[in-house]
Amino acid sequence: MVYFTIKLQDGLNFEIWGPNKTRIQIATVPNSYVAMNTIEYGYGGKIPLWLFGFLY
Repeated sequence: MVYFTIKLQDGLNFEIWGPNKTRIQIATVPNSYVAMNTIEYGYGGKIPLWLFGFLY
């Protein structure tokens, strides 16, 4: 599976992944979030991928 890590200038880190991604992989990285394509609502540091479409 292909995944992406996006780091912004403000120190925010986003991991873009599928349904099995957990925060364990990025638990030690401050200001990190997981963008998932299989959820409708955000929770626990996970953000629905479709919300980024509103920012475009």
